[in-house]
Amino acid sequence: MADNQSANIQALLSALNVFTRAPDKTSLENANSWLQDFQHSPEAWSTCNVLLLSPDAPPAAKLFAAQTFRSKVTYDLHQVDPSNLLPLRDTLVSALERYQSGPKTIIIQLCLALSGLALQLPTWDNALQSIVETFGANPATVPVLLQFLTILPEEVSGNTRIPVTDDEYRERSAKLLSDNSGQVLELLSMYLQATGVTHVVQSQIFDCLRSWLVAGEIEMPAFGKSPLLAFAFEALASEELFDSAVDVVCEMIHETQEIDDNMPVIELIVPRVIALKSRLEDQKDDPEKIRGYAKIFAEAGETYRLLILQHTDTFYPIVEAIGQCSAYPDLDIVPITFPFWMRLAQTIGKKTSISPLFGEAYKALMGVVIRHLHFPPDLTSMTGQEADNFRSFRHVMGDTLKDCCLVLGTDACLLSAYGLITMALSRGPQSISWQEIEAPLFAMRSMGAEVDVMDDTAVPKIMDLIPSLPIHPRVRYAALLIISRYTEWINRHPDYIAYQLQYISAGFEDPDPEVSAAAGQALKYLCQDCKQHLIEFLPTLHTFLTTTGAKLAQDDRRQVYEAIAYVISAMSMEKAAESLRTFSLDILSQIHAISSKSTAVTKQELKEVGYGLENLEVMLHVVGPFGDQLPAACQNSCQEAWSIFDTFISKFAFDYDTSERATRVLRHGITLFGHSALSVASSVLSRMVTSFEATGFSSFLWISGKFVGRFGHEADPVLRNAFQTLYERATNKVVSLLQSKDPRDIPDVLEDYVQLLLQLIRMAPDVFFQSSAFPLAFRATMAALTLIHSDLVFASLDLFRDILTHESLTPSSSPPPKFPIYCSSIKAVMEKEGFEFVGYMLSGLVGDFPEDSTAVVVTIFRAVALLWSTQLVTWLPPILQQLPPSSAPNQVKQQFLLDVTHSLNSAQYDKVKYSILALHRASRKARDRRRVTPLNQA
Repeated sequence: MADNQSANIQALLSALNVFTRAPDKTSLENANSWLQDFQHSPEAWSTCNVLLLSPDAPPAAKLFAAQTFRSKVTYDLHQVDPSNLLPLRDTLVSALERYQSGPKTIIIQLCLALSGLALQLPTWDNALQSIVETFGANPATVPVLLQFLTILPEEVSGNTRIPVTDDEYRERSAKLLSDNSGQVLELLSMYLQATGVTHVVQSQIFDCLRSWLVAGEIEMPAFGKSPLLAFAFEALASEELFDSAVDVVCEMIHETQEIDDNMPVIELIVPRVIALKSRLEDQKDDPEKIRGYAKIFAEAGETYRLLILQHTDTFYPIVEAIGQCSAYPDLDIVPITFPFWMRLAQTIGKKTSISPLFGEAYKALMGVVIRHLHFPPDLTSMTGQEADNFRSFRHVMGDTLKDCCLVLGTDACLLSAYGLITMALSRGPQSISWQEIEAPLFAMRSMGAEVDVMDDTAVPKIMDLIPSLPIHPRVRYAALLIISRYTEWINRHPDYIAYQLQYISAGFEDPDPEVSAAAGQALKYLCQDCKQHLIEFLPTLHTFLTTTGAKLAQDDRRQVYEAIAYVISAMSMEKAAESLRTFSLDILSQIHAISSKSTAVTKQELKEVGYGLENLEVMLHVVGPFGDQLPAACQNSCQEAWSIFDTFISKFAFDYDTSERATRVLRHGITLFGHSALSVASSVLSRMVTSFEATGFSSFLWISGKFVGRFGHEADPVLRNAFQTLYERATNKVVSLLQSKDPRDIPDVLEDYVQLLLQLIRMAPDVFFQSSAFPLAFRATMAALTLIHSDLVFASLDLFRDILTHESLTPSSSPPPKFPIYCSSIKAVMEKEGFEFVGYMLSGLVGDFPEDSTAVVVTIFRAVALLWSTQLVTWLPPILQQLPPSSAPNQVKQQFLLDVTHSLNSAQYDKVKYSILALHRASRKARDRRRVTPLNQA
């Protein structure tokens, strides 16, 4: 036994030693895996006890031993004989005494272990009192006691991995926490007032107090009578205790949120909070102090907002203090106050009348926020990350402006921002900065969501102002985005459309790419929301595209096409078809020209055609289908368009981006032409499978699946033959790819292939089951189960479920003619592949299958158990042997095998479900345990 333990210690020290070097990844993973496996073993209890008490053990080994005790108390307490549980407690207490002076990391782990043990050990009746008696009398050990008292409520309340029932938890947590909260308050008060108490211990006391407050275990009436309340506020004057005191004050305020029950305590807290207001000015040069005060005032404001409204005279200083924090120049501190303003505004919104003081507060807040929105005078003073952060924060501030609208009214807020701009403009162009104009414009944009589309007061002034704004990229950018936000209003006031189009058109001419992008966005939303009014402008937009369009960046050009498509979608069907044809022919002519070119095509030429395909795609997406009866303008368009695409794809299939874009356009072609696309379906499938064989690009499989899904029910023999050819040639290509590549290298191909198979089995089962490709397709789909790719795994499992639960497998006295053939095909495949298939299923279940896939796995496994029960009994033992113990512990595998065998032998196939679910739960628990164990920090 001693030799065994000595060997374990040596192996453990060797594994830990790996982390002290700079090892390769494999050595690191092997060492980590060994340590985790060792932690699970029953021998770890005694081995770690020896290490923890050994004076010669390395620090890393002692920490690992302490971590292991914590882990095993959480997961493996069942390994300890009940008669040894109290001695285990004594061992941990003794270890804690031994390490009373540190290291702190070991003290924390031992406290965690003792807390977890206390929750699970009802026979340890006076757990907290016994720890107090052991460590509470000696000043040298009081820090250890405080550490335990801090951790206890956190572990009891927060460690959901500890295996106790709800009833056990309620009983033990009450005994450990609720029944002792009064004693803890007295104890902390005593230590706080002890002679010679240090700042370190005082800080620990506050941390402990906060822990009990957060757990909700402190009775606030008792707390109000404790000296701790006053001392927490007094400690705000201490540099050393400030942060801890802020946390405690915030938590005590939060715990008084049941206003009626806690008024006596609130009456003690609020005057002390208000007294802090003067410090905002006194300590304005110390951002960290202001941050702390902002947290306190914001917490008080949120918690007591009803009292603020009911007793404004008494509580309004809190609002003023929060306003001062909102106005503070450090933008990391300002957002601490925003939840208060939001919740107060929501509460005010439900009131019929409020004190005018709140209107003044929100007016001041609005001015403050707009000042904060100003970009710095020198943009180069900000790093790229700082600029991104500031832009993101501006949107957060924009939400606070909406809160102002809720209180003051949107018109008043918009006119206030409008007034800031007109006041600046009145000083003349030489004496204003662009920031003074841009910030109020941004504010108007943020408040645009609150605008009434029937407003005739504020918005007309803003719309009239836009054309006269200074010509500056940032100003123009902001103004264009206002147009984007206000398009629903413009739809109700169409007289402004012509002016807005002129302003947007000028935006496209701006050399700043952000301005041009904003112009594209403005045009898109204008056309989307005002499409009926813009039909008459369509020729102008077409002219704009043919002249200025070529100069635009592609992102902007695509937005213009999208905008035009919205206008087309508002036209009558015949006119819409004619307009769509006009704009589409521009792009199709470009595609035809490059396909017909006899000389080599440049990369730039191909890229331009790719842009055209993007633009055509977005137009088709917005316009959508015309219905079953195509307008006259589209009668022959399908064949004409396909002839152009057929030639184009045959020539440029090897360019990945081009293939992706072309197939996406074809997808929208199916939607546009509907049943009319049947005439070209066989030709399309032939071109797609030929292109897939040549390139291996998944997009050709993807679009093929869409065609099968749309026309799979058609009885046309030519089309059915095209389906079979597609199925067999695509399968052979996928099998060929899997012979030369790892499945991880082609997840896109496998996903689109499996999606194609799903369409075939559902729409054309005669093709799917009767083809020689079926066994190959089954095996290729099994390869997909090995990938960590949720969508692919779900699709593969759906396919296997459809196969193994197919109606043809259900005995029937008069089955459809082809069902016996289907049934024979499925059984032949399972006889050959069943062992490996079940192995993949169980490996994925205890491994990397998505969490939500369990129900499908249960369905599949039940089908296998029902139809192949004899084989399953022989398949399972070697399969389970191969599953790693780290994911499926041996004891769990043995139980699973017993349960499944019993279900099969008794023909209770539905009970297989419970065996699968139990295996899944156990494997997840084992894997979660390995994830949370920080061994590499040992």
